[in-house]
Amino acid sequence: MTSDSTEATVTGWDQLPGPITTYLVAHARRDTGAALAAFTTDAVVTDEGRDHHGGAEIEEWLKSSGDSYSYTTEFTGASILAAASFDVVQHLEGDFPGGVADLHYRFTLEGGRISRLVIEP
Repeated sequence: MTSDSTEATVTGWDQLPGPITTYLVAHARRDTGAALAAFTTDAVVTDEGRDHHGGAEIEEWLKSSGDSYSYTTEFTGASILAAASFDVVQHLEGDFPGGVADLHYRFTLEGGRISRLVIEP
């Protein structure tokens, strides 16, 4: 979350920027190439408390992030946090520990691509 005291603006799927929806759809399909293309070359992804820097590390993360478990995702909402910052909530169900999770995907965009993604509960 941002430390800014301004309120987020609720938005829908159709109002999200293209790089975000492209990534989310490609990741759900396990299309590593299309998902990776949504990121800047020096992007950083934080998932499960680990940072993945740049294209090679993000590609490896994309390839391995869905290998351990089978799951489905469903968009449940989104907010605009700042001019180039968005929080997308996805509902996951699958065979991972707990079986159900609502995760926040916090995106920062730069130059029409994702420069930062933080995934957390």
